[in-house]
Amino acid sequence: MDRISIDSRSITGKLKEYLPLDITIANKTELEPLWDHIVRKYHYLSYEKMVGPRIKYLVCYKGTPIAALSYNRASFKITVRDEYIGWNQQQKKHCLKYVVNNNRFLILPWVQINNLASYLLSRTLKMLRNDWLQLFGVEPCLVETFVDLSKYRGTCYRAANWLYLGETGGFAKAGDTFIYHGQKKGVYIYSLDQKRLKKLIKDAPCHRTLNLKRERVPNMMLHTPDWSPQILEQAGVTEDEVSKLGSLLDEYLAIYQPCYLRSDQRKHGETFVKGLLSDLERKSIEPIALEYDGPQGVRPLQIFFKDSPVDDELMLKIYQQRLAAAIAGSQGMINTDASDFIKKGKNSVGVHRQYCGTAGKVENCQSGVFVGYASERGYGLVNRVLYMPETWFDDDHASLRKECKVPENLTFKTKVELALEIIIQTAASGLFPARWIGCDSFFGRNKEFLASLPKEYYYFADIPENIMVWQSMPTVYVPEYRGRGKKPEKLRASTQPIPVSQIARDKSIPWREVVLGEGAKGPIIAKVKCVRVIEATKESSHFLPYQEVWLYIRKYADGKVKYAFSNAPADIKHKNLDQASLLRWPIEQCFEECKSYLGMADYETRSWPAWHRHMLYVFIAHLFTIELRLMFKKNANFDHATG
Repeated sequence: MDRISIDSRSITGKLKEYLPLDITIANKTELEPLWDHIVRKYHYLSYEKMVGPRIKYLVCYKGTPIAALSYNRASFKITVRDEYIGWNQQQKKHCLKYVVNNNRFLILPWVQINNLASYLLSRTLKMLRNDWLQLFGVEPCLVETFVDLSKYRGTCYRAANWLYLGETGGFAKAGDTFIYHGQKKGVYIYSLDQKRLKKLIKDAPCHRTLNLKRERVPNMMLHTPDWSPQILEQAGVTEDEVSKLGSLLDEYLAIYQPCYLRSDQRKHGETFVKGLLSDLERKSIEPIALEYDGPQGVRPLQIFFKDSPVDDELMLKIYQQRLAAAIAGSQGMINTDASDFIKKGKNSVGVHRQYCGTAGKVENCQSGVFVGYASERGYGLVNRVLYMPETWFDDDHASLRKECKVPENLTFKTKVELALEIIIQTAASGLFPARWIGCDSFFGRNKEFLASLPKEYYYFADIPENIMVWQSMPTVYVPEYRGRGKKPEKLRASTQPIPVSQIARDKSIPWREVVLGEGAKGPIIAKVKCVRVIEATKESSHFLPYQEVWLYIRKYADGKVKYAFSNAPADIKHKNLDQASLLRWPIEQCFEECKSYLGMADYETRSWPAWHRHMLYVFIAHLFTIELRLMFKKNANFDHATG
């Protein structure tokens, strides 16, 4: 980024001479590297990476950058701010998300425009309310900032009607404690909607059972140095940096505090996440409880998973917002796939003898339907739901459904119906902008599923090698009546279709070598065939043409071949289909990572709530590893070609 060239000729004069100015959100756009570069080079605090929700505004005059601002999540403890607002600790935990921090404000040193600073503050604050709501689902009510009083007087903030509250205490967090550094900063705030913030604080739930004093006690288990070596290696964490992980995890898990009613719930949840990130061989309730709490901790953790009234829906929402802030990109893909878990016995919720992809045969197992998301910035799992076989809804299973706490209003739905539901929920959330929807061959061969997907997306759907197609549209006709039997009425195709595997073997259609992208291990190179075909549908004993689609064939270095259909337009560029193929595999990479070293398949719970809670905590642990990669790894690009 140091090679970026910026026009540094002097810009001086009155503000009106340079209006209008272009103020653009740089996040997840081609402008973000430029924003990062100028702030890193010219701001006195420099810039590394911001974790969590943030907006970066780039200000340009006729295409030339002149200023950069950013807003991110508020600081948890600022005494003068907290005293001014007047909230207690529990109210703050519920309402802090409505406060945003202006953490960077830079006007490039060669720009000297009268009143520019206060003007930009005013403009971006007006934009912030809607932009923060659109990106993170929360409309901010208050904005804070800190001014280094040894360098600046805060004149522009005062001119923009910000209120000066006083100074910070001069302490910084170091692990589980605070150390005094003496560098006090002035605290300024700007109220966007003071009445609404007061009402939110007043309406914040107050649970008498919550022990605020205990809630504030640090969970020292998070600092136990027993991290999974695979996590450290994949994230690029060095020996010198390992000591930071406990504090980073503590800060990361703090965003989920509103989901717990009591401090013991929070401790159970956080300790379980730490167990998933540890080097334990098996990561289920019992070994994690034994490791961190001893034998007396096993039963309480079991009860926590089955019966404890944690707000899982809020936790999922917070997780999804955090995931989107880390990886969302404009040309992403929403993916769906099923994952199966071999289980013994008949009493675990949803267990049944059914086809198990993990075993490659019919086996006693549970099956979950998952939705993931991938973009050029990374990948992660978004949602999950346990598939309940139809037999679980008969009278013979009534007592078992009750024992497993299956919701009383739950009805049978196929995996296709479940996948459609959570895909539509993901798309409707607005958190995960996408151009594509991807799926594995179980869903890809289902024409009804593909036809039911939201129309604003193109699909990129895996298919089996025996799916039949024509290479050109066949003639269809009604066979001539030959005078015997019933007169023919059904259409026939003039030629027989061929399996897609035959096109892969057709030497007249050459393979092209494609560099799909840059992965963690270098360039991702594949051999590809991409042709238009006519999809066949079977009517009785005959095939008829269904629709024209792209057939995308990808050949791996080991000779393995994958096939996919896409309904993208006929004139789409091949490089766009190449990119879609790259985005298709990360959901399988998520399963690989979550099962290999995050305990996704290690659960021993039997109930409906416990299965979904276990998967949610696996998601939360996985997102922490993603953020570690973004923070520590020099090459944070992910190898999407693993599938």
